[in-house]
Amino acid sequence: MGIRSVFDGGELRREFEKRGIDGKFVGVIWKHVIGNNAKGEREEWNWEKQVPSLPSSAYAVLRSNFGGANPLSSSLHSVFHSSDNLTSKLLIKLKNGAFVEAVIMRYDTRLGIYAGKPRPGGLRATLCISSQVGCKMGCKFCATGSMGFKNNLSSGEIVEQLVHASAFSQIRNVVFMGMGEPLNNYSAVVEAVRIMTGLPFQLSLKRITVSTVGIIHAINKLHNDLPGLNLAVSLHAPAQDIRCQIMPAARAFPLEKLMNSLQEYQRKSLQKILIEYIMLDGVNDEEQHAHQLGKLLETFRVVVNLIPFNPIGILSQFKPTSEQKVSNFQKILRGTYNIRTTVRKQMGQDISGACGQLVVNIPDKSLASAEPLTDIEDLVI
Repeated sequence: MGIRSVFDGGELRREFEKRGIDGKFVGVIWKHVIGNNAKGEREEWNWEKQVPSLPSSAYAVLRSNFGGANPLSSSLHSVFHSSDNLTSKLLIKLKNGAFVEAVIMRYDTRLGIYAGKPRPGGLRATLCISSQVGCKMGCKFCATGSMGFKNNLSSGEIVEQLVHASAFSQIRNVVFMGMGEPLNNYSAVVEAVRIMTGLPFQLSLKRITVSTVGIIHAINKLHNDLPGLNLAVSLHAPAQDIRCQIMPAARAFPLEKLMNSLQEYQRKSLQKILIEYIMLDGVNDEEQHAHQLGKLLETFRVVVNLIPFNPIGILSQFKPTSEQKVSNFQKILRGTYNIRTTVRKQMGQDISGACGQLVVNIPDKSLASAEPLTDIEDLVI
């Protein structure tokens, strides 16, 4: 079986090494492939023409694995723009015929406050990418969980989502919050992050966030493999029984053990942890839950991000929490426990691109206009 993607860096380097080809050419190849994709050129791909000055043996490897009209293993099937003019959802077709979704969210970093002063910068884009087709976790509030698990993505298939998105926006931040549980595809995600932070992408590791439901054994080794990476934890409840009710996979990761793992992670990394908490009416959004959460987190350096529940059609057994209850929840965490707490702005709900809505689906929406937002991923820096 050939290499799945030209961006499967480890496999491509091993193929080159076997033939005595210098690994430095891998970055050169990627630069040309990215440039061609950004231009939107769709002529028959010719490796010698498109990527000049490689050793002849390198061309042989590339032709045998990535011949055809496009060097990418995936193709951009459809793009849908939300009415807020801030969100675009990419439907990407993989080589095996399966589909994944990625979402571009546009922000204005100048709207944030850092060290008491307005942030420098300007318009930026965050890309929410998928690590699997479907998901094993089965979270009851998440559309992706209704798909079941299909397959893991290779590191290159993960990176190709960034390649496709870069043709639309300058991507500064990447969040692994799309389809799938990233730490259940650990090796591919780690390699993808390393590719994104190397040439020619050169994203900052501080601008990449990996979200997990709490895969403890993977969290325990994440800092050693990717020091400086941002960690987000989909906590969603302050007690084990509620977590198990809405997140069946939590049975395998008891809350006490998860918090011990996060304590050790923070001791090693000295970084804030982003805590994601979806607000479900009558389930986890009462004042008592806010106090439980505050006590659970008061010894940590965290940012809590309260997420309004996004309906997922007939699959949904939950209702969104009222804005007033969300505000009260936030005030308790801030005022009583001094925990930095934000409320996630809903983006892309009308194209099923909002948090928890990613399931292969093709809505038909048009583009309108709106003001840019503060980038939530900046909060943990």
